[in-house]
Formats: sequence, structure tokens, C-alpha cells
Amino acid sequence: MLPVTVFAGRKVALFGLGGSGLATARALIAGGAEVAAWDDKAESREKAATEGIAIVDLTQADWSSFASFVLSPGVPLTHPQPHWSVGKAQGAGVEIIGDIELFFRERARVAPKAPVVCITGTNGKSTTTALIAHVLRQAGRDVQMGGNIGTAVLALEPPADDRIHVVECSTFQIDLTPSLKPTVGIQMNLTPDHLDRHGTLQAYAAIKERMVASADIAIVGVDDEPSKQMARRRAASGRPLVRISGEQPLDEGVFAGVTANEGKLDTRIVSVRDGKPRVVANLAGIGSLRGSHNAQNAAAAFAACSALGLSDDEIAAGFRSYPGLAHRMEELGRIGRVVFINDSKATNADSTEKALTSFRDIFWILGGKAKEGGIESLRRYFPNIAKAYLIGAASDAFATTFDADGRVTYERSGTLDLAVAAAARDAAAHGGDAEIAVLLSPACASYDQFPNFEVRGDAFRTLVAALPGFEAVAGR
Repeated sequence: MLPVTVFAGRKVALFGLGGSGLATARALIAGGAEVAAWDDKAESREKAATEGIAIVDLTQADWSSFASFVLSPGVPLTHPQPHWSVGKAQGAGVEIIGDIELFFRERARVAPKAPVVCITGTNGKSTTTALIAHVLRQAGRDVQMGGNIGTAVLALEPPADDRIHVVECSTFQIDLTPSLKPTVGIQMNLTPDHLDRHGTLQAYAAIKERMVASADIAIVGVDDEPSKQMARRRAASGRPLVRISGEQPLDEGVFAGVTANEGKLDTRIVSVRDGKPRVVANLAGIGSLRGSHNAQNAAAAFAACSALGLSDDEIAAGFRSYPGLAHRMEELGRIGRVVFINDSKATNADSTEKALTSFRDIFWILGGKAKEGGIESLRRYFPNIAKAYLIGAASDAFATTFDADGRVTYERSGTLDLAVAAAARDAAAHGGDAEIAVLLSPACASYDQFPNFEVRGDAFRTLVAALPGFEAVAGR
């Protein structure tokens, strides 16, 4: 845990007592602050009280007594409308910050030169975060990974000059972090998402750009126009910038080059410095890094780890041993030539697009609570679909899309268990000698049938493991 001492002896209000909220309360208390915590859910308040955290009804509190207000990133700050606690803080002139801000303030106090890598983007940030942390650990570095992935940032070990923190940051967290200043800041990509919480794409992009603007070294994907504009503005500032791409060669930066090699595609990571390109890694045969999206993830990871002093060989070795991230293009195992892929974290069409480009002859399980636009943007990949299996609330809308297109055979499975059984049956009967994928890549939020994408992915894993003849990937 990182004790937060910057508010020692002062009162701090805190709203939101989920996992990160509890970690924040513990860290503040350990650092000597007086915490007044609240949550709209009675069960969350009761759980916190059992740990000795002071529960104070912030609807009735004297806000003028608080030095700061720490808001959970899951609570609306601006859209669709500010949470009532935001209004209370603003009315009293109390600053509103988040747990990542507390981390950076404490870092500035105890170890201002401690290396911190922060990663954001619409898609790919979790895989990139996990990949960077893995490569650094394999190279013998002391690494702490957390933030929007896994462990809450204040539950990690404290910053130190010889310890590297690798922190995934959501837009919600960045919006609550005015002191954001990573050693390496990575902006992966940007497509419309979470607009219900940010209002417009422009507002969403502006928050992401804070990562680029504040970092000592900025690494920016240039495969979409908003991020490309961020890179141009960073370049104009004269501060260090590394452009990355998973789709196109670059005159300077790190990109993925795809070449044919004995009938198979090799994805090679190419670093260009002073106009001189060199191949620094080959992703061929690394199942956990297949697909064009992972090429961009690997390019970002190479750029970050190189900036932190790792050699090309150390980074390439880390890539080869990377086990992959649960629920994101996670190869569970096989039945013969049928591979089962858990991509439950694909909660929008743009994320699912990455999976549909990675396989041919796909038996696709999709559906849930649809995002704006549904799967219309995925039509170009429909020729890769052998058959689709619709589950959840989006079934009618997705069936309408398939009917209008006319190229995809589908069935309405309704629930995940029926979809898995049907997809496994149909994949086993499919002709040919090539690899076949049974792919859970829902292109939807999970909230209609599952509490989150992790539970959905775990259910898929359990169902697949029970199929006759299934052989799991080692370590899964």
C-alpha cells in the first residue's frame, strides 16, 4: 500500500466505496488524514465501516471543513449530469480529485524521479499495460502494475527511483488528475466511446490528450485522425515524441510491418531512428499477440520499454513469453483444429473489429447491451464469419443488420450456454484443414445478462472447458 501523507492532519471527503475507493480510504488513513467516506449503496457503506473507515453522510456534512474531495472515477463528474456530491464540493470551493492524483502528489513528495508509465486509449490500453509490465519484469525490473487494470493504484507499493509503476488510466481517471505527469505517457488510439460521460468526441479527446501533453516522453498512435492531431501538437511543442502504428510504415517511430513468409503472415516490429529502420521483434507464432491490434500494442510496448533502457533482445524475449490478458483475445484451448477465443472485453464494435481481422472461418458469439451504432461498422468483415450466434438484448438489432447484409448465417441462441454448445457443434462439422475459431467477441456491454465482462468471460471459459475433447492451453 502507498500511504498518502499529503493530507496528514486534514479532513478529506471521499465518495465511492468500491475496490479503488476502499484502497484510497486505507491509503489516506495510513498517511494520517481524517477521512469522511460515503457511498449511495448501503452495503458498500457497511463493508467500509467493518474496516474502521468513518462513514459520514456527505449530503448533510459541512463541506467547508474538507481540504479535498476524492471522487470514484465511476461516478459522473460532468455528464450526463454531475453527481450530487460534485455539486456539494463545487459549492464549497473544494477541489475534486481521484486516486491517480493522490498517487502523483505522493510521488512528487517521496520520489519525484520515480519512473511511471501511464497508458490510455479507447482500445488496447489493458493489453499494452500488461505487456509492458511483463516485459519489464522478465528483464529483472521491479514493477508495480495497476490503476484501471487489476490493483488500485494506491494499493501498490510506493514509488521509488528503482521501481517502475505501469498504470492504466481511463478517461474518467485522467479527468480527476490535474497533476498527471508520467515519465512515459502513451495514447493508443481514439474512437467514439463513453460519450454519455463526456458529452462530445472533442471533450473525450481533450481529456486523453492530457496524457500526451504532460508526459516527459509521449508515445502516440497515429492510426486515427484525433490521435494523429495530438501527435502533431506534441511535436510542435518540441518535447520528446515517439509515433507508433499498427497499420502503416513511419519515417520515424515504431511500426508493425506485415510480410508473407512461407504462406504465413509475419508481423515484425520495426523501429526507425534518424530515418534508419531496423526489425526489433517478430510476433509470428506468439498466439497472445496475434492480430493487427496487438501489433500496435507491441509497438507501444517496445517504444516504452526502450525509453526505459531495455535492449531490443530483452524486449523481444518478453514478447515471446507474454501469456496474454484474460478476456482479451485469450486463447483458451482447442478441440482438434478448432481454437476457442475469449474476447469478452470487446464491449464495442471497434474492439471486436480487431478479433474479426485475426481469424478466418469464425463461429462468432456476440450480443449483450449494444453500444451506439451496433455492429454496422463491422460489415466489411462479415465474409470471415462462418456463422453467428446472437445472445442478449442486442439480438433483434444484430439480426436486422445480418438480414440487411445477407452474407451471414446466424441463429438466435439467447444465452451464452446455448451459443457455446451450438458454435462448438457447428465448428466441429466445418470442412477444410485450416484453423477454425469459436470466438466470443460480443461487441456489447455485458450488463443485460452479466454484471461485467469478466464474469461473462469466466462463464465462457467454464462452458468451453466442459466440452468433450477440449484441451486447454498450458497455464490456462
